[in-house]
Amino acid sequence: MPELCLLAVHAHPDDEASKGAPTIARYHAAGVRTVLVTCTGGEEGDILNPAMDLPGVRERLEALRREELDRAAAIIGYDEVVLLGYRDSGMPGSPANADPRSFAAAPLDEAAGRLVEVIRRARPQVVITYPAEQSAYPHPDHLRVAEVCGLAFDAAGDPDRYPEAGPPWQPLRLCSVRWPAKRIRAMHEKFLELGLESPYTEGRMARLLDAEVRDAAGTPGPAVLVDVRGFAAVTRQALLAHATQVDPTSPHWFGLPPEVADEIYPYDEYEIVRDLTGAAETSGDLFAGIEVVGAR
Repeated sequence: MPELCLLAVHAHPDDEASKGAPTIARYHAAGVRTVLVTCTGGEEGDILNPAMDLPGVRERLEALRREELDRAAAIIGYDEVVLLGYRDSGMPGSPANADPRSFAAAPLDEAAGRLVEVIRRARPQVVITYPAEQSAYPHPDHLRVAEVCGLAFDAAGDPDRYPEAGPPWQPLRLCSVRWPAKRIRAMHEKFLELGLESPYTEGRMARLLDAEVRDAAGTPGPAVLVDVRGFAAVTRQALLAHATQVDPTSPHWFGLPPEVADEIYPYDEYEIVRDLTGAAETSGDLFAGIEVVGAR
């Protein structure tokens, strides 16, 4: 029988560090095979760390972002990193959206086929993607990740679809990673409690409150809260590996004392998009109801 495998699909280098990294570290430490798919090379990313805004960096950005990705993936605990091979589509409305090499411009069927091939080879039981609703940050590549993952999840187990992509393999659970507004609220309140300047403005907090209402009213599937106590620090460590993309003085990521930040909301939150296990209760485990060789 196959081992337990968790496949996470992200849009750009650094997304794997900012979204669900402690979950991956936890399951990897428990013996689950972990595979990362990064859909683009992140070529359109800005150099957000002033210390890295140096001559020659922009010209080598694609290679640097791959090096940063490999370092971050090793910190998190990914056993394998797969590049899907598309170009960064850039922010909404930018000329990069129309580049035929971009993820956003790629034929949907072609992109799904590439991911089906990875799924059939890696044989994950659980796939992590992005939510279909991303109004707070509607990046074309993030939206395409959700779209492609849904298609690939359904097609991977169908022998009549993409027969050239290998023997069929049906994952059992598709989950989307969430950044709950209550985590931001708790961080904002902790900044104020400690007498620190919060990076969250009143306007941003108002938008987050709206997001909380939308989350409560529109969640299409049950939530899974993965307890990541003991693994939360991996987010900061992996983010720092992305030296061109992450400012080490960012108050959002690094403004609170680490021991405080790690305990504010020690969970990664996921929404179940598809579930073929028949499990009535997830109990905080992405693999609930899935019993194969492996430990967690």
